Amino acid sequence: MKTLHRPLSILLILFVVTFIPFFSLARSGSVRFTVMAPVNIPAMRKVKEIFPLRNYVFFDIGSAGIPDRYVLLTKEQVKDFREEHLELFPPRSLTGRSSRQMIVYYNILNLLGDRMGRNPSTTITLSGASMEGPADGESMAGSIKHYLVNVFGIDAARISTEGRVKPRIPSEQPGGTKELDLLREGDRRVSIRSMSPALLMEFQSGENAPLKTVEIIGILQAPVDSYINFNVTGARENLSSWSLEIRDEQSGVLGFGPYSNEQVSIPGKIILGNRPEGNFKVTMTGLEKSGAKIKKDTTVHMVLWTPPESQETTRFSILYEFNESKAIPLYEKYLTDIVVQKIPAGSKVIIHGYTDLIGDSTHNQTLSLERANDVRNILVRGLSEAKINGVQFEAFGFGGDQKMSPFENNFPEERFYNRTVIIDIIPSL
Repeated sequence: MKTLHRPLSILLILFVVTFIPFFSLARSGSVRFTVMAPVNIPAMRKVKEIFPLRNYVFFDIGSAGIPDRYVLLTKEQVKDFREEHLELFPPRSLTGRSSRQMIVYYNILNLLGDRMGRNPSTTITLSGASMEGPADGESMAGSIKHYLVNVFGIDAARISTEGRVKPRIPSEQPGGTKELDLLREGDRRVSIRSMSPALLMEFQSGENAPLKTVEIIGILQAPVDSYINFNVTGARENLSSWSLEIRDEQSGVLGFGPYSNEQVSIPGKIILGNRPEGNFKVTMTGLEKSGAKIKKDTTVHMVLWTPPESQETTRFSILYEFNESKAIPLYEKYLTDIVVQKIPAGSKVIIHGYTDLIGDSTHNQTLSLERANDVRNILVRGLSEAKINGVQFEAFGFGGDQKMSPFENNFPEERFYNRTVIIDIIPSL
């Protein structure tokens, strides 16, 4: 029998990484390399995160049973389940980054059962997709239906099931030949579809609409505007790619890249770890389009600093399908009707785009920035129409770099959540 764990503190006191003012320059020929460490950001940012609930449940190869990484309750535990206290229902094993968010996702079946119980007119369709055939896909869907009916007491007539070979929105594309194992792993899933507004994200409709979001509270660690910036001016015109080696005084070396954009931002904590400060030699190695290599060196000093003030940030996330850079119309309306209304005049909006690790790193870097700029453009238009003025924007693209991605890449659900744009709204002090 699964027992409840003691509450996990959702309001963790964390260090925020930031830097003393520093600027360093290395120039040679047609490419200029600079490193900029931003000034201190005197704020410990409490973040209210509006987290999207991805309406997919992923199944292991060769099994139609719900994987044990999902939280499955007993009938006795259902009465104690509360959406606002998901920290009481963690998965059996939860490692890696973004544990707060993954606790939400791995409770997707419990959130669904609880919401259906509170809204007795709602109905869903469970669409299972399996390369083994429609029968296997329907068996996967049946496992979820059995859980909702037998544990949450949902009327079986409210749940339809179907089986397919490929999901309606597949990751594997016709003619694709690369990384098929990972793509097919992501396509072995049950999609939760509903036409019931009570189960769906605000302003969304239709059978493919996302499920209602979940609000979670935490402390934002290493805000994007505290990241250290590495700039290679002229890289687009003169280089095929460039990479970084960052070496500290103890001769430890960290590698980043390759990149194709002219600017890359990296959280200082990835470089410093738990050290309070350090001096680093930074080497940029560029591959010219002729095939020749160039190297440029500079130094930077970084400080891990505990901020004295409190500031509340609101965070939204937008999810993209595989290899897509345009927000679907449903999300465009959500950005305009929900997110824009949460942006006060004179605030700062920091937008950071990501991809999963599948595919070419240079393409992923470009794709992530295209996603960030796509969201930025929608918000700018919405703010103009709403006559909200004085908002500053910063947009970043981090590609599929596993050191930078918000989630791990071990399971398909983590890779799907890495196909995202995160929007941080920071009010003026």
